[in-house]
This record gives sequence, C-alpha cells and structure tokens, in this order.
Amino acid sequence: MKQYLKHYINGAWVESTGQNTIEVLNPATEKTIGLISAGTEEDLNKAVAAARRAFPSFSETTREERIALLERIVTAYEQRKADIIDAVTEELGCPRSRSEQVHYNMGLVHFKQAAESLKDFTFEEKRENSTIVKDSIGVSGLITPWNFPTNQTSIKIAGALAAGSPMVLKPASMTPYTAMILAEIFDTAGVPKGVFNLVNGSGKTIGNAISSHPDIDLVSFTGSTAVGEQIMKRAATTIKKITLELGGKSPLIVLDDADVQEASDIAVSNIMNNTGQVCTAATRVLVPRQMKASFEKELLNALPNYPVGDPQNDVFTGPLIAEKIWDRVQYYIQKGIDEGANLLTGGLGKPDGLETGFYVKPTIFTDVQNDMTIAQEEIFGPVMSVIYYDSLEEAIKIANDTTYGLAGYVVGKDEATLSHVARSIRAGRIHVNRGKSDYSAPFGGFKHSGIGREWGDYGIEEYLEPKTIVGLE
Repeated sequence: MKQYLKHYINGAWVESTGQNTIEVLNPATEKTIGLISAGTEEDLNKAVAAARRAFPSFSETTREERIALLERIVTAYEQRKADIIDAVTEELGCPRSRSEQVHYNMGLVHFKQAAESLKDFTFEEKRENSTIVKDSIGVSGLITPWNFPTNQTSIKIAGALAAGSPMVLKPASMTPYTAMILAEIFDTAGVPKGVFNLVNGSGKTIGNAISSHPDIDLVSFTGSTAVGEQIMKRAATTIKKITLELGGKSPLIVLDDADVQEASDIAVSNIMNNTGQVCTAATRVLVPRQMKASFEKELLNALPNYPVGDPQNDVFTGPLIAEKIWDRVQYYIQKGIDEGANLLTGGLGKPDGLETGFYVKPTIFTDVQNDMTIAQEEIFGPVMSVIYYDSLEEAIKIANDTTYGLAGYVVGKDEATLSHVARSIRAGRIHVNRGKSDYSAPFGGFKHSGIGREWGDYGIEEYLEPKTIVGLE
C-alpha cells in the first residue's frame, strides 16, 4: 500500500493541513493500491504563495538557463523510466508495453521539444517604432486528466517552464503517482524552489480553487467539456487567461480509393489505443457505402490484432480506469442498441475470462446515423460508430456535423483528395493515413473542443503576454 500523503510545495514535501485521504485503485484488479491526501484550500494557498514568490526571479531567467533546466529534466526523467512505466501500468491499467511506447515516451518528448523550440523562440521584436516584448504571464494553475498522466502534465509543465511561469499542478486523483514521480524528477533536476508545486485533491476543492484563485494568472485544463465550461465561469470572476483542451468526437473519413484492410486497421487501432480513453480517438468512421461489406469484414479481421487483457501481459488494451467509466460506456452501448444501430461485434458486459477489472468488450456499431447519441456524444471507451456515405461532400458535411473539433482522420491514396478533405474538416489536428505525429506543431481544438494550443512553440506562447513599448530606440 502506497502512502503518499504529502504535497510538493516550495521545493519540499510537506504535510497536508487536512486529514482526509483519497483511495487510488488498480483498475485491473479493482484493489486499492494506495492513498493520497485530499488537499485543502489552505494547501493550495501555500502552493500559490510559493509560486508567486518565485515569479520575479524565475521570470527573469535567460533563455539559456531555461534550456539547461529542461535538458536536466530530460536526463532525470530518463533515469526514472522503470518507475514511470510501473506507475502508469498500475494506476491507469495500461499494458506495460504501451506504458513505455506511448506514455513514457510522450512525456519525455515534450520536455525535449520545449527545449528545442526555446532555442529559436522570439521573445522580442522590433516593429516600426515599437518594441514588442513577450513577458511571462505570471503564476499558472495546471489541472490535468487521468488518461495520459505523463503526456498531459509534461505538455503543460514544459511550456510553463520554457516561458518562465511558476506553477501549481493538480493531477488527476485517479492517477496521481506518475505526477508525484515527476515532482521528484524536478527536484533532482534542480527546479528552483516555488517554481513547481503539486497539490493533490479533488476537482471540487483544489480544481475549483485554482480556477478562481486571485493570485493565479492562467489556468490550463485538460478534461471534459462540461468541466471546461465551469472553469470558464469561475475564471471569469478574476479575469484570468484560460487554455482548455476538451472532448472530441473525431471523424475518420475513408476515401473510395483507400486500401480497405489498411483503413480498417487504422480505425480499429484508434478505438483500442488506451482502451479508447483518448480525446482524439476516431470514434466516427465514415465509409463509402459501396465499401460496406468488405470494410465490415476487415474490421472483424483486424480486431484480434489488438487483444484485451491483463496489463502485465503482452496485450494491446487494458481495462477502463474506473467503475464509473465502465458504467458510462455500458450506458452508451445500450443507447446504441436502443436507437437502432447494428451491433457488429462486442456489446454489453465484460469479455470472457475477465470478470475482475473494469474490462469492456470492444464494440463496433454499423449503420449508424450521425444524429444518434453514440455518434454525437463522447463515450471515452473502445466503441466505434461506422457511418456510410454516398458522396465526398456528404462525408465532409457529416464529419463537421458535431459540436466538437479536436481531431480528424483521412485515409486514401489520391493526394489532391486527401488534401481537400483534410483542409475541409473543422478540427485542430488532421491525420492523413499513418502520418507521424509532429510534436513541434500546435495541438488543440475548434468549437467545444477547446481554447488555445499546446505543444512546441505554440505551447510556450500560451504562458506569455505581449507587451508593446512605443518609442524605444
């Protein structure tokens, strides 16, 4: 049983001012693996005060000093590889191989990219008779989700460090241990006191206090659209800047010249990655109607290549994070059945032989209409909706018929058509075929999928405020 009942404030692990604790479960065994402190507003106030004290000196550090700091973090992060993989596997239920290939590596690459982007970042420019200077925004409050406990934290922390912004992090209470390892990494790397602070606790107490705190200048949140709306309202009381990376209902448009086997494999891998607990997952797959029979056949052929099972074994997909998430996915599967979608495979209940753990049957619905609940609402599990279209114009219209706009996918061969469709989808990041992800490029959403951008130089920009000095020679 892990007993991590302290918060990291002003460069040290300190006792909470409260006595309440929060259980952390292993979703594969449904057993408690440890406890964390349920932080109080007093704990948060101490952390914010430490960050505020650190701001004057840290915001004045040079580019070279921040690059060196990020590079030391990279070294310390690499030294904790085994610990990070163990923590992600245990608290998230992610299969060990994916914990390394996805979670460990994505956390690492964001620190590397921030250091690289910082080398050429423009903090000052001349324009006619003005000098434009980009100053650190101040103290940042970071609220991160449970589904990517290294990636989402590293994105925000790296951008804030590069911009000279001290911060307070509230990690998700379901996956706190990876973030606490990061705090130890920062301590090893010599992050100055007060620059990074971590307070565990509930969203209701710590999250709400961050978003309305008068001494926090920016709130960066990743999570559900519903919570994002509440953060906007609370942040408005102190007119603070917000960046939000929220939900998605991303379309994958299969073109009529696509290789059916390749397209179906891309579609299946999308919903199976991280057990479908991915905001950018391509959960709506749009397929030419004439491809219906062959595509459905290839979906069924592809699914066994992404086995579900114990995260300690050689599998691709583990359990969902918690019982309440399992219940939510079951609700949507039943909703799809009730609304008349065709259940191609999967369905209600747990896979055979996996009665213990929050496992779910990978589920594919076909003959889905885009106005069905399963095509409009984010499910956050391995559930695919296949929608058939008769023309490319109809496919683009269906793709954009959503309140979300986080990601989009296009699979096909003709370059001109791929380009046309990619440019027509109203979303922040479009993947063409199996295009390799670019960590220097901006990440964020349109519409209800968010405000602002992360990754690379765009991620640094969010933590800065432009200042115009007129008449300075």
